[in-house]
Parts: sequence; structure tokens; C-alpha cells
Amino acid sequence: MKRIIITFLILASLPQLIFAQHSDESGGIKQFKTYEDSLVSLGKKFINEDNDLERKNANYAFIKTLVSALKLPNSFLYPFDSLKSVNIINSPDNRFRIISWPIVNADGSYRFYGTIQINTGGSLKMYPLNDYSPLIKSPEDTVADNVTWFGAEYYRIIPVYSPKLYYVLLGWKGNTVKSNKKVIEVLSFKDEKPVLGMPIFDGNGKTRARVVFEYTRQSSMLLRYVADQNLIVFDHLSPPDPKLKNQHDTYGPDLSYDGYKLKNGRWEYVDDLDMRNIPQNRDADYIDPKKQAEIDRQKAAKKE
Repeated sequence: MKRIIITFLILASLPQLIFAQHSDESGGIKQFKTYEDSLVSLGKKFINEDNDLERKNANYAFIKTLVSALKLPNSFLYPFDSLKSVNIINSPDNRFRIISWPIVNADGSYRFYGTIQINTGGSLKMYPLNDYSPLIKSPEDTVADNVTWFGAEYYRIIPVYSPKLYYVLLGWKGNTVKSNKKVIEVLSFKDEKPVLGMPIFDGNGKTRARVVFEYTRQSSMLLRYVADQNLIVFDHLSPPDPKLKNQHDTYGPDLSYDGYKLKNGRWEYVDDLDMRNIPQNRDADYIDPKKQAEIDRQKAAKKE
């Protein structure tokens, strides 16, 4: 058992060791750290700044700085561990990583930003993500690309190898002052370019290219993947009153659970799951970054 643990730790540290080796050779590690410090500072501004224009200016400066950092050799291997204002997740096969984050608008709505960085082993290859959400009339029926992205901040990548390789993304999507959304997205590559959306979610008499949930901003929603069961599980959402069935910004969890089960490369809807057979880890209850910033401020105040 000790040998297994040691082997795992060595394998887990290989990317950092390789990065350190290449960066030391090029003298680039100090540059990465300098960029990272700037990104951390700008990230705090676009989350915490009350002024809408200041938030957006900080975000634009953040994007320019991030692109400059990613242009450095071997940037894919640099983890940006100190950068907490964005989500950076690598695909399990290390083929790419997604960097994504939201900016709150003055009216309480959100706009999302991000990029897909491809692991080239050296030079930069990435696909910037352009939030096209306001112009997507039917998101569950739409197959898009990185230019017409249905924006979200992703926290999980699930590779599916049957029959053709694609990736399921789980994401949080702040919506309005009244509601949030969560998204089950699909990412595939055609001619090495990203395709977002794929009609593979079957259930309730409909096939969806992606799945979108909307719920009141006063609640949190479970959406996560149970790997050993090939199951995406989520809270069943319902209105507080049947009269509000068309007002999804009032919906919330009703203590029952549904899911999508992988079968022959497609995802089949299953309802009323028995959660006694599913671990109760709710680590995918994604927190609104603005709320998280407030929590962090309260913790800091207690320490003073």
C-alpha cells in the first residue's frame, strides 16, 4: 500500500516537476509568478469592487494579463494556484484546460468569460470563449462553438469514450437578481476546433443538446457526477406553489433527486433516485463568487 501511495504522489507531482524544469531553463518561472500576482490583484477587484465600470476595467486588464501569461512557453503546466477569482480545471486526460469566470453587471445579471487552452507541449493554442447567452433563444436545442458560447463557470469535466470521445462539463451560471442556473454542457472537437452542445440527453419526451436548470437565488442546487455509477445526479427543482409553475426563478430543491445515467454513449433521464445508494458529498454546491467574497470578508473580520 505504501508503494502505491508513493507512486501516486510521484505521478501527481510530475506536471509541476516538468514545469519547474522547463521554466528554470528558460528563466520563465519568475515571469509566471509576476503575472500571477497581478492576476490575483485584478481578480479581487472584479469581484469585490462596487463600481460597475471599475469591475469591468479590472476584468479587461485581467484578460490582457492572462493572455500575456499564457503566451509564455509551457504555460499549460503552470497551475496558477493562488488565483482564486477564476476556475481552472484540466480535463482528466490532460488534453486541455478550461479557465472560466463571471462578472456581475450593474443590474445583478452576469456575463461570463473564459478560454479553452489546448495542451500543445509548448506554444500557446487556445480558444477564447465569448458569452453569447442573451442571443441564444433555445439553449437546450442549440449546438454552438466558442464564439457563440452559452456562458458558465465550470467545475467538473467528465470524459466519455463511447462511441466517440466527448466531454461533459458541469457548470454554474449566475443569471439575474432573482435566479441562478446550472448547466450540463457537452464539449467535443471537430477538426481540432471546439463544439459546444450535442443532442445526447434523452428524457421527458425530448432530446437536449445541453441541460439547463434555473432556480431561486435564495437556494443552492446539487449537480455532480457519481463516477462509479456513471451518473449525473441533481436536485429535483419545483415551485413553492403550483400556481408558480411557469416562474422558474421561484424554484428550489424539494428533497428529491433525479439524474442522467450514461448508456451507450448517451445520457438517459432517471427520476426519483434513492440517495441512500449515493454518497452525500455536496461539494458541487457551487457558491456565487459574490457570496463567497462576502464570506471571506466576514472570516477576515473575525480574525482581526
